[in-house]
Amino acid sequence: MSIKYLAATAGTAGLILAAVPALGQTVPLPDDAPQQDGAHHDAPDKDIVVTGVLQSSRLDALSGVAVVQGADLVAATRPSIGETLAHTPGVSATSFGPSASRPVLRGLQGERVRVLTDGIGAVDVSNTSADHATIVNPLLAERIEVLRGPQSLLYGSSAIGGVVNVIDRRIPNAVPESPFHLGAIASYGSAANERAAAAAMDVPLGGGWVGHLDGSYLKTDDLRIGGFALSPKLRREALASALLPAGPDDADFAANAAVSGKLPNTASETWNAAVGLAYIGEKGQIGVAYSHYDSLYGIPIRFATKPGQGQEAPRLDVAQDRVDARVQLDLGGSLIDSATFRYAFGDYRHFELEETGAIGTAFYDQGMEGRLELKQAKRGAWSGAIGGQFLLRDFNVIGAEAFLPKNSTAQLGVFTLQQLELDRVKLEGGVRFEHGTVRSQPRPEQVDFVVASRSFDTLSFSGGAALKLSDGWRIGANVSRTARAPAAEELFSNGPHAGTEAFEIGNPDFKVEKSWGGELILRGRGDDYRFEASAYHTWFSDFIYQDLTGASQDGLPVFQFRQADAKYYGFEVEGSVTLARFGETELAVDGLVDYVHATIDGSGPAPRIPPLRMLGGIGVKSKMFDVRGEVERVTGQNRVSNQETATPGFTLVNAELNVRPWGTERPLSFTLSANNIFDVDARRHASVLKDYAPLAGRDFRIAAKFDF
Repeated sequence: MSIKYLAATAGTAGLILAAVPALGQTVPLPDDAPQQDGAHHDAPDKDIVVTGVLQSSRLDALSGVAVVQGADLVAATRPSIGETLAHTPGVSATSFGPSASRPVLRGLQGERVRVLTDGIGAVDVSNTSADHATIVNPLLAERIEVLRGPQSLLYGSSAIGGVVNVIDRRIPNAVPESPFHLGAIASYGSAANERAAAAAMDVPLGGGWVGHLDGSYLKTDDLRIGGFALSPKLRREALASALLPAGPDDADFAANAAVSGKLPNTASETWNAAVGLAYIGEKGQIGVAYSHYDSLYGIPIRFATKPGQGQEAPRLDVAQDRVDARVQLDLGGSLIDSATFRYAFGDYRHFELEETGAIGTAFYDQGMEGRLELKQAKRGAWSGAIGGQFLLRDFNVIGAEAFLPKNSTAQLGVFTLQQLELDRVKLEGGVRFEHGTVRSQPRPEQVDFVVASRSFDTLSFSGGAALKLSDGWRIGANVSRTARAPAAEELFSNGPHAGTEAFEIGNPDFKVEKSWGGELILRGRGDDYRFEASAYHTWFSDFIYQDLTGASQDGLPVFQFRQADAKYYGFEVEGSVTLARFGETELAVDGLVDYVHATIDGSGPAPRIPPLRMLGGIGVKSKMFDVRGEVERVTGQNRVSNQETATPGFTLVNAELNVRPWGTERPLSFTLSANNIFDVDARRHASVLKDYAPLAGRDFRIAAKFDF
């Protein structure tokens, strides 16, 4: 750990310990504080959104919002956060194998989507490439919230696509009423012989102190798939190449074309452990946590299909040590009602291993992020919050395939969100200013990289209004102006990147990426229905994207980062209706539809844009059990960039049964599900590896959750 990170972390710890005496005696938390899920803790209402500067009802939110928790989260949980959220409206996934899958929000991914843990970044390198896993553990999540739209910009200028916030209990926020609070989950999935277990325990230590322990373990074999690994086009190419004279280093193309049933090199093993401590008093709460993450996973092989192509089976050995801290103070002042400070330090590394086990390329990332939010005292119809945020990051890549020089990033942002709630109208406005510096500091041997330092000032703002049509119906609209500073990867890349099989070249002269956007939202709910629809349009200027140049270097196709204007628009619709009730049992249907259309001026369709998707389900809910079946139809994507192939559509049929043997008031539940029942060959267009790695085939899953 470098001196500056050590000093900053020690200073933060000192401030936290110094604040403990001011918090007073233990009392219940404020009504709007998020609580832990459990037999003795009230779970957060699914209609309350806790991500954001101000908590709000989902009905009143002026941006697209999704919340996954409880039984829905247990059934959805997969090894990666991308696959866990893949059935959420407006969300697709990068699907770079079962372990490395990041969320894609409204067609935007990578640097434009922030993945958070309790409001603070993951402190990893998943934004740099689709083959890098996000260091977030869905097994230990209490709930996951997805924000799409302008409010997400309050978490950083890079969050133009949106924010995914994973909320866990590592820093306790309530004193258990019993001698301890224990939650555990165990699951099995047949497609990858996936065995997983996680447990978390909170223990009251007396005097307002609460201790926390948690851990998880996940192990999978190679993923079972519903057909061939290669797409039909690549299979034909490989079979044709098998008829040609092969050199000594060429692959067995016929064997590559025949790979089916299993996706080689996708096995994984991951473990995670954490310890936390919190003090909860009458004037607030304060806590810290330490966690360690360790994973070894394989990346699907990009099989060679013609002479001259390389073929590797890399594995990634990943580790992270992380320290988190949170302070929440109830000030009760006439100007500031409460203050919340969150902080995280992460020390991350991963090794990209050759087939022999030797380290080919090493990635090192040290970073810290802090965030202060001051909630204003409410004055009649007016409420609001102001805050500040900082981020420091040192990133280094060492090895033969180091496509980036050593670099550092520093960001400092200030923001505010103000709301005015009148009788039937809610008005909202937000502003964020951010100053950032990105420096390239190549090592002496990195002669192919530039030495450069760039500074950027960005200003983003948004405004919106919601009109109450009736007790259960709202219509709203928002307009936003956003600005995003280029990332180090977009500025300074200049080398081979094995994970994406590309030679990537950045541009150190890039300008700030800017956009104007608008969104229209309609929400409604009643005793027997729920409905939400949103339509959006975003106009980008100086949009940063990768262009396939047609050249090759080091045996890899050259992808040049470029800037141009671009347009993204689309819609999301979801809802449910209760068709009939039989005592405590009800029959309901639900569905969602989402779509994105994106064009880059002078280039054509933007790459990796998810096609139209439709999903419909029907189910029965009761006190003791829920049963549901669904059909998901993803249309083909023929609107492709010059670096892509078209992706055929697919239809998946899934079924799920939730059993609560002693009803909703008892702590034990079971989930049984059958996914991709007809073993369909399905490929996600947002994935770089879609032609080499289909989604999982037929998968039977069972999970048991205990909460006491």
